[in-house]
Amino acid sequence: MTFIRRFIIIQLLIFSNQGHSQNLDLKVVGENNNKTTIIDSTGYTNSFENYKDIESELNALRRKLTRLGYIDTTIDTIIRQNDTLFKAQLYIGVKINRIRINYDSNFNTELLKFVNHDYKNNENFFELDVSRLESSLEELNSKIAEQGDPFSTLQLINITKLNSDLISADLNIKSNQKRRIDKIVVKGYEKFPQSYVKRFMKLRTGKTFNLNEIKEKVELLEDLRFANKIRDPEVLFTKDSTTLYLYIEKTRTNNFDGFLGFGTNENTNKIEFDGYLDLRLINNLNFGETLNLFYKSDEIDQQTFRVDADLPYLFGSPLGLQVGLNIFRKDTTFSNARQYAKINYQINAQHRIGAGITSTNSTNLLDTDTNILNDYTSNYYTLNYNYTKPQFYDPLFPVNFWFDLSSGFGDRENDSSNENQTVFNLDTYKIFNLNSKNSIYTRLNGALLTSDNYLDNELFRFGGINSIRGFEENSLVANLYGVLNTEYRYRLSNSIYVHSVLDAAYFENRITDTKEKLFGFGFGLGLLTNAGLFRLNYSSGKSENRQFRLSDSKVHVSLTATF
Repeated sequence: MTFIRRFIIIQLLIFSNQGHSQNLDLKVVGENNNKTTIIDSTGYTNSFENYKDIESELNALRRKLTRLGYIDTTIDTIIRQNDTLFKAQLYIGVKINRIRINYDSNFNTELLKFVNHDYKNNENFFELDVSRLESSLEELNSKIAEQGDPFSTLQLINITKLNSDLISADLNIKSNQKRRIDKIVVKGYEKFPQSYVKRFMKLRTGKTFNLNEIKEKVELLEDLRFANKIRDPEVLFTKDSTTLYLYIEKTRTNNFDGFLGFGTNENTNKIEFDGYLDLRLINNLNFGETLNLFYKSDEIDQQTFRVDADLPYLFGSPLGLQVGLNIFRKDTTFSNARQYAKINYQINAQHRIGAGITSTNSTNLLDTDTNILNDYTSNYYTLNYNYTKPQFYDPLFPVNFWFDLSSGFGDRENDSSNENQTVFNLDTYKIFNLNSKNSIYTRLNGALLTSDNYLDNELFRFGGINSIRGFEENSLVANLYGVLNTEYRYRLSNSIYVHSVLDAAYFENRITDTKEKLFGFGFGLGLLTNAGLFRLNYSSGKSENRQFRLSDSKVHVSLTATF
């Protein structure tokens, strides 16, 4: 303990029996008025409840001035002016603006790119502003820790003054044993798929230990529907091993979605009903798999059945497999059966690409074939890209941005011809959050089939609640179409919102030589209940050459349940 520190403590003890119930004031001055102004600019505390706090504040002030470049700062005297006022005399000396830090040949100079410094090639030193010295050394130490040495320390030794504006010091790095991840343990959800640890979060044993990088990768769990992070990861260091603990919980992600729609038939003036069910089972086998089952029957006697399975990270590899079957039947006219298989590669948490094959068999159910309706088979090689940006913190709108683009190249064969064809599909939507209550939803959905000639049973069918609203389900037939859906959404609470409906569409049908523009108008309501998300839509559609009629309006009711 220095003489000055002993002197301070003795003085504080002498006066410690006085004024316990009164505040004590501190005035600090330098060796001249200019130096006092510099001290005042630091904003030190000048009112205290006891004498020990005065000593702590003076030591903190000395360290602060040292970091500013006044490295000779010392506390000369403390004088009691009266019962409540103490005056401290500091010597701060001349400000040193620069420091030259010398390092040995083993120092990794790549680390210097993380600090603001002056550096010359072939010189074993770099220079810093003294005011940035502490933060720069902390940054260097952090980067060294990221290279697998979390217990490294930095010291400046052999500090000397080179001139009135520059001091020199040697950088001493005390390294410990470099650490690698030896074991990864999942707590809370012990059956969490190991392939997601290795491939999705890219955490694996044998990798250099970097805590900051680990925390960033664990945050990727926020992009998963079936798991959440409980708390930050923890690490157990022993003499010769490093164990990483991840705290994860399994969440409910299975979805059941269905709706009931009804409207008046313009020919019979009777109410007709239509509806669908959409069942999605996610991660029930603890492999991160997804199983979809979809069935829809609408008011114009059309049925759709679709089942597909998505198996990510097959056998622990970065590749996934997606297979499916889609059957569509239109009354007693035709039936299509489409099978597909696709290999997916998950680039990261948001981006995925895929390649596969698709085969379709169509059967004419009528007694005779025509030049626009007959049996055919088609085979395509497909490419796909998908981007997903979730916001799972919002149960009403869990996905903020979705983009899915696919293309197919192949041919269609029937009794009369063999046609080369290409097909493109786009489905994307985005939510623009204006503030906590207001948002705008936009969706663009479309498809294009190119061929020298077309069959009616191969064209796209669209319209309805998941397409352009205000029209019957799958009542529109086209070889090219595009639909723009927009909603202005106002959130009444965390579980209720209302929205507008404003849709527009354009389609072409080469068989009937039709080109038409369509519009949909209406409003809707969404309510998050214990059973799931309940939605009610009222909408009416009109074509470019057809007047708006209230009798054509459609009411759609749906419920998406999570279990």
